[in-house]
This record gives sequence, C-alpha cells and structure tokens, in this order.
Amino acid sequence: MSLWPVISLTLQLAAITTIILMAFAIPFAWWLARTRARIRPLLEAVTSLPLVLPPTVLGFYLLILMSPDSPLGALWLSATGETLTFSFTGLVIASLFYSLPFAVQPLQTAFMAVPQTTIDTARTLGATSRDAFFSITMPLARRGFLTAAVLTFAHTIGEFGVILMVGGNIPGRTRVISIEIFTAVETLDYATAHVLSAGLLVFSFLVLTVVYALNRNGGTRIG
Repeated sequence: MSLWPVISLTLQLAAITTIILMAFAIPFAWWLARTRARIRPLLEAVTSLPLVLPPTVLGFYLLILMSPDSPLGALWLSATGETLTFSFTGLVIASLFYSLPFAVQPLQTAFMAVPQTTIDTARTLGATSRDAFFSITMPLARRGFLTAAVLTFAHTIGEFGVILMVGGNIPGRTRVISIEIFTAVETLDYATAHVLSAGLLVFSFLVLTVVYALNRNGGTRIG
C-alpha cells in the first residue's frame, strides 16, 4: 500500500494550520506582549491550555462543538451538506486549537524581547506604528517567527488524540500519519509502523535541533 496519500494529507493539514495560525498569532501575540489589560493572564491561560489538557479532553469538547446537533455544526451542515466532524475541515479546526500555543508563545516572547525604547525612538523620528512594526519589530523578532512556524508545523504533524476524536480514521479524508501508525500496529503491520515512526522520529529531532540552534544564537525560548 502506498503511504503517499497519508503523508500528503498530513503535510496539507500542517501547512494550512500553520498559515492560519501565524496570521492570527502575529497580531494576538503582539497585543499580549504590549498590553497591560487585566484580562491578559486569562487569555494567556486559555492559549496555553492545550499544553496541559489531555488531547482526548480537548478532542471531546471539539467533537461536541462541531457535531451536527450543535449550532456551529448545524450551520456548517446546512451550508455545505457535510458534517464538520470526521472531515478534513474538522481536522483543521481541531489543529488550530491544539497547536495555538506553539504559534503564540514564541512570538510573544520574541516581541517582549524587543526594547520599547527602540520602538519609541522610531516613532519620534516620524515612523508610524505600522512602519515601526515592520521595520523594527519584525526584523528583531525574526527568529521568533521562524520558531513559531516550525513548531506549529511539527506539532500538527504529530497530533493524534485530538485528530482521532474529531476525525476518526477515514482513508483519504482524516487518516494522517499518526493515525496510520496506530492502525498499522493494530493490524500487526509493524513494517509500516516502523517506516512512519522512524520518519517522524527523525523529523522531530531535526525540528528540535533547528529550534535550539535558533535559541542559542539569540532566538526566543518557548515560555
């Protein structure tokens, strides 16, 4: 059996999740890094929940949220004729929640490391807030951007519990690498399990090596 459909689906899921999360995480992390609002600790706690919450718990509540009996699930079903649960779209939504801290935290740490005095100086020289962000903040926080993107992509590829709860195990639709490994072990297909597991092991090792290399060279650490 060809493993390419499984690998391709996993890469698509990771790429889409990373792009969407980075688009959301950049302004959100910037706000968290600069705001003094009292709600900030609450939002940081919510953002970090996937780090400590069992994936099955998060997956269970997402399954309820996206079921055809829920307002969101019913709206999606009436608009598309398909359910959010046990679909690729459902996997994307679940991945956005599960990988959220891996996008937000490195960016927030990187933004907090940018001296406010540097930004203020740029403003006094005539730079707008937008100019200061793109010309000052982004270059100084570039390693945080790379770390966030790499960790989000890698974490999405390794998802299992949330994916299984929300998407099940449907070939060509929701069967990603982690689910394929689980299926291979269940059917005693250890050869396939070894190939995919070894691939994820090497990939994870390379990702961590890149992240730690960035941190050692002045990047941002995951808080």
